[in-house]
Amino acid sequence: MTVDVAVSPACAYIFLDESGNLDFSQKGTRHFVLTAVSTKRPFPACHALDAYKHDCLEDFKHRLDKEYFHCAEDNRHVRGRVFELIATGLDDMRIDSIIVEKSKTGPALRQGKRFYPRMLGYLLKWILPRELTMGAEKVLVITDKLPIREKRHAVEKACKLALANSLPRTVKHQILHHESRSHYLLQVADYCCWASGVPRAQITTGDHVSLIRAARSALSALEPHLLRSYRNRRKIPINSRESRRGEI
Repeated sequence: MTVDVAVSPACAYIFLDESGNLDFSQKGTRHFVLTAVSTKRPFPACHALDAYKHDCLEDFKHRLDKEYFHCAEDNRHVRGRVFELIATGLDDMRIDSIIVEKSKTGPALRQGKRFYPRMLGYLLKWILPRELTMGAEKVLVITDKLPIREKRHAVEKACKLALANSLPRTVKHQILHHESRSHYLLQVADYCCWASGVPRAQITTGDHVSLIRAARSALSALEPHLLRSYRNRRKIPINSRESRRGEI
Protein backbone atom coordinates (compact mmCIF):
# COMPACT_ATOMS: atom_id res chain seq x y z
CA MET A 1 0.00 0.00 0.00
CA THR A 2 1.29 3.43 -0.89
CA VAL A 3 0.62 6.50 1.20
CA ASP A 4 0.58 9.91 -0.45
CA VAL A 5 2.44 12.49 1.62
CA ALA A 6 1.92 16.17 0.93
CA VAL A 7 5.30 17.82 0.38
CA SER A 8 5.43 21.59 0.66
CA PRO A 9 8.12 23.38 -1.33
CA ALA A 10 7.53 26.29 1.03
CA CYS A 11 8.69 24.44 4.15
CA ALA A 12 11.81 25.95 5.72
CA TYR A 13 14.12 23.46 7.47
CA ILE A 14 16.36 24.65 10.31
CA PHE A 15 18.93 22.18 11.67
CA LEU A 16 20.44 23.13 15.05
CA ASP A 17 23.62 22.10 16.82
CA GLU A 18 25.57 23.48 19.76
CA SER A 19 29.00 23.22 21.34
CA GLY A 20 30.27 24.22 24.75
CA ASN A 21 28.40 23.90 28.02
CA LEU A 22 26.32 26.07 30.32
CA ASP A 23 28.85 25.98 33.17
CA PHE A 24 29.88 29.60 33.78
CA SER A 25 32.61 28.75 36.30
CA GLN A 26 36.30 28.49 35.40
CA LYS A 27 35.73 24.78 34.79
CA GLY A 28 33.32 25.48 31.96
CA THR A 29 34.10 26.03 28.30
CA ARG A 30 35.19 29.53 27.28
CA HIS A 31 32.54 29.84 24.56
CA PHE A 32 29.06 28.60 23.90
CA VAL A 33 28.23 28.21 20.19
CA LEU A 34 24.79 27.73 18.69
CA THR A 35 24.64 27.02 14.95
CA ALA A 36 21.76 26.72 12.50
CA VAL A 37 21.74 25.40 8.94
CA SER A 38 18.70 26.71 7.04
CA THR A 39 17.55 25.27 3.73
CA LYS A 40 14.64 23.88 1.73
CA ARG A 41 14.11 20.64 -0.18
CA PRO A 42 15.64 19.15 -2.19
CA PHE A 43 18.90 18.87 -0.24
CA PRO A 44 21.77 18.70 -2.78
CA ALA A 45 24.40 18.58 -0.02
CA CYS A 46 22.91 15.33 1.25
CA HIS A 47 23.46 13.59 -2.10
CA ALA A 48 27.12 14.66 -2.18
CA LEU A 49 27.73 13.57 1.42
CA ASP A 50 26.00 10.24 0.88
CA ALA A 51 28.18 9.56 -2.15
CA TYR A 52 31.32 10.41 -0.14
CA LYS A 53 30.24 8.22 2.78
CA HIS A 54 30.01 5.28 0.40
CA ASP A 55 33.37 6.21 -1.10
CA CYS A 56 34.73 5.87 2.43
CA LEU A 57 33.09 2.47 2.88
CA GLU A 58 34.60 1.27 -0.39
CA ASP A 59 38.09 2.47 0.58
CA PHE A 60 39.45 -0.89 1.75
CA LYS A 61 42.98 0.49 1.94
CA HIS A 62 42.28 3.08 4.63
CA ARG A 63 39.32 1.24 6.18
CA LEU A 64 37.20 4.38 6.60
CA ASP A 65 34.23 2.72 8.26
CA LYS A 66 31.96 5.77 8.36
CA GLU A 67 28.43 5.27 9.65
CA TYR A 68 28.00 9.04 9.76
CA PHE A 69 30.17 12.16 9.91
CA HIS A 70 31.17 13.78 13.22
CA CYS A 71 33.65 16.62 12.98
CA ALA A 72 35.45 16.16 16.30
CA GLU A 73 35.94 12.43 15.67
CA ASP A 74 36.65 12.34 11.92
CA ASN A 75 40.26 12.22 10.81
CA ARG A 76 41.83 15.18 9.05
CA HIS A 77 41.45 13.72 5.58
CA VAL A 78 37.72 13.04 6.02
CA ARG A 79 37.15 16.36 7.75
CA GLY A 80 38.79 18.30 4.94
CA ARG A 81 36.74 16.55 2.27
CA VAL A 82 33.46 17.05 4.14
CA PHE A 83 34.21 20.76 4.51
CA GLU A 84 34.85 20.97 0.78
CA LEU A 85 31.51 19.32 0.02
CA ILE A 86 29.67 21.63 2.40
CA ALA A 87 31.37 24.64 0.84
CA THR A 88 30.21 23.66 -2.64
CA GLY A 89 26.62 23.61 -1.37
CA LEU A 90 26.54 27.03 0.30
CA ASP A 91 24.30 28.45 -2.44
CA ASP A 92 21.54 26.06 -1.31
CA MET A 93 21.80 26.55 2.44
CA ARG A 94 22.56 29.24 4.96
CA ILE A 95 24.83 28.95 8.01
CA ASP A 96 24.20 31.15 11.06
CA SER A 97 25.98 30.98 14.40
CA ILE A 98 25.93 32.74 17.74
CA ILE A 99 29.28 32.66 19.53
CA VAL A 100 29.09 33.71 23.18
CA GLU A 101 32.13 34.49 25.30
CA LYS A 102 30.64 33.27 28.56
CA SER A 103 32.85 35.29 30.90
CA LYS A 104 31.28 38.48 29.50
CA THR A 105 27.72 37.30 30.06
CA GLY A 106 25.81 39.28 32.70
CA PRO A 107 25.03 37.45 35.98
CA ALA A 108 21.27 37.62 35.39
CA LEU A 109 21.64 35.56 32.19
CA ARG A 110 23.90 32.85 33.58
CA GLN A 111 21.05 30.54 34.52
CA GLY A 112 20.58 27.93 31.82
CA LYS A 113 16.81 28.38 31.80
CA ARG A 114 17.32 32.06 30.83
CA PHE A 115 20.56 31.89 28.85
CA TYR A 116 19.64 29.19 26.33
CA PRO A 117 16.21 30.57 25.37
CA ARG A 118 17.68 34.07 24.98
CA MET A 119 20.50 32.94 22.71
CA LEU A 120 18.26 30.67 20.66
CA GLY A 121 15.75 33.49 20.40
CA TYR A 122 18.43 35.83 18.96
CA LEU A 123 19.44 33.20 16.42
CA LEU A 124 15.92 32.37 15.26
CA LYS A 125 14.88 36.03 15.14
CA TRP A 126 17.74 36.52 12.70
CA ILE A 127 16.81 33.51 10.56
CA LEU A 128 13.00 33.43 10.51
CA PRO A 129 12.25 36.83 8.89
CA ARG A 130 14.56 35.87 6.03
CA GLU A 131 12.75 32.55 5.56
CA LEU A 132 9.36 34.29 5.58
CA THR A 133 10.60 36.75 2.97
CA MET A 134 11.60 33.78 0.82
CA GLY A 135 8.08 32.37 0.97
CA ALA A 136 8.17 29.90 3.87
CA GLU A 137 4.70 28.71 4.91
CA LYS A 138 5.92 26.06 7.33
CA VAL A 139 8.98 25.88 9.60
CA LEU A 140 10.53 22.61 10.73
CA VAL A 141 13.26 22.83 13.39
CA ILE A 142 15.35 19.68 13.88
CA THR A 143 17.91 19.35 16.67
CA ASP A 144 20.34 16.60 17.51
CA LYS A 145 18.62 14.23 19.93
CA LEU A 146 19.68 15.26 23.41
CA PRO A 147 20.48 12.49 25.92
CA ILE A 148 19.21 14.42 28.97
CA ARG A 149 15.42 14.67 29.11
CA GLU A 150 15.42 17.89 31.15
CA LYS A 151 17.70 19.60 28.64
CA ARG A 152 15.62 18.32 25.73
CA HIS A 153 12.52 19.83 27.30
CA ALA A 154 14.35 23.12 27.89
CA VAL A 155 15.49 23.26 24.25
CA GLU A 156 12.00 22.46 23.00
CA LYS A 157 10.47 25.11 25.25
CA ALA A 158 13.01 27.68 24.05
CA CYS A 159 12.31 26.77 20.40
CA LYS A 160 8.54 27.03 20.87
CA LEU A 161 8.85 30.41 22.56
CA ALA A 162 11.19 31.81 19.90
CA LEU A 163 9.01 30.48 17.07
CA ALA A 164 5.83 31.82 18.62
CA ASN A 165 7.42 35.26 19.06
CA SER A 166 8.85 35.41 15.56
CA LEU A 167 6.26 33.75 13.31
CA PRO A 168 2.78 34.84 12.26
CA ARG A 169 0.02 32.56 13.51
CA THR A 170 -0.65 31.45 9.95
CA VAL A 171 2.80 29.83 9.69
CA LYS A 172 2.79 26.28 11.05
CA HIS A 173 5.89 25.02 12.86
CA GLN A 174 7.17 21.85 14.44
CA ILE A 175 10.22 20.87 16.52
CA LEU A 176 11.82 17.43 16.23
CA HIS A 177 14.75 15.77 18.00
CA HIS A 178 16.60 13.25 15.81
CA GLU A 179 19.89 11.41 16.12
CA SER A 180 22.63 13.25 14.25
CA ARG A 181 23.40 10.11 12.25
CA SER A 182 19.85 10.14 10.86
CA HIS A 183 20.26 13.25 8.69
CA TYR A 184 23.24 14.62 6.79
CA LEU A 185 22.20 18.22 7.49
CA LEU A 186 22.45 17.61 11.23
CA GLN A 187 25.99 16.47 10.48
CA VAL A 188 26.55 19.64 8.44
CA ALA A 189 25.34 21.65 11.45
CA ASP A 190 27.82 19.74 13.64
CA TYR A 191 30.69 20.55 11.26
CA CYS A 192 29.73 24.22 11.01
CA CYS A 193 29.30 24.52 14.76
CA TRP A 194 32.79 23.10 15.23
CA ALA A 195 34.12 25.52 12.61
CA SER A 196 32.46 28.47 14.34
CA GLY A 197 33.91 27.67 17.74
CA VAL A 198 37.35 26.25 17.00
CA PRO A 199 40.23 28.54 18.10
CA ARG A 200 41.95 30.29 15.20
CA ALA A 201 45.24 28.67 16.16
CA GLN A 202 43.77 25.27 15.31
CA ILE A 203 42.63 26.27 11.81
CA THR A 204 44.70 24.67 9.06
CA THR A 205 44.34 24.51 5.31
CA GLY A 206 43.23 20.93 5.78
CA ASP A 207 40.19 22.20 7.66
CA HIS A 208 38.97 24.22 4.68
CA VAL A 209 39.62 27.71 5.96
CA SER A 210 37.17 29.45 3.64
CA LEU A 211 34.18 27.56 5.01
CA ILE A 212 35.32 27.99 8.61
CA ARG A 213 35.43 31.72 8.01
CA ALA A 214 31.96 31.63 6.48
CA ALA A 215 30.49 29.65 9.35
CA ARG A 216 32.32 31.71 11.98
CA SER A 217 31.07 34.98 10.53
CA ALA A 218 27.34 34.51 10.95
CA LEU A 219 26.39 35.83 14.41
CA SER A 220 28.60 36.73 17.34
CA ALA A 221 27.58 37.74 20.86
CA LEU A 222 30.98 38.37 22.42
CA GLU A 223 29.88 41.36 24.51
CA PRO A 224 27.12 41.23 27.15
CA HIS A 225 24.76 43.75 25.55
CA LEU A 226 25.90 43.84 21.94
CA LEU A 227 24.99 41.55 19.08
CA ARG A 228 27.33 41.61 16.12
CA SER A 229 25.71 40.03 13.11
CA TYR A 230 27.53 38.89 10.01
CA ARG A 231 26.17 37.10 7.01
CA ASN A 232 28.23 35.17 4.56
CA ARG A 233 26.80 32.48 2.28
CA ARG A 234 29.67 31.98 -0.15
CA LYS A 235 33.37 31.36 0.09
CA ILE A 236 34.66 34.92 0.19
CA PRO A 237 37.68 36.44 1.94
CA ILE A 238 37.03 37.23 5.58
CA ASN A 239 37.85 40.91 5.10
CA SER A 240 35.00 41.37 2.61
CA ARG A 241 32.15 40.05 4.74
CA GLU A 242 29.09 42.18 5.37
CA SER A 243 28.38 43.31 8.91
CA ARG A 244 25.52 44.65 10.92
CA ARG A 245 25.32 45.78 14.52
CA GLY A 246 22.34 46.06 16.85
CA GLU A 247 21.40 46.25 20.50
CA ILE A 248 20.13 43.26 22.46
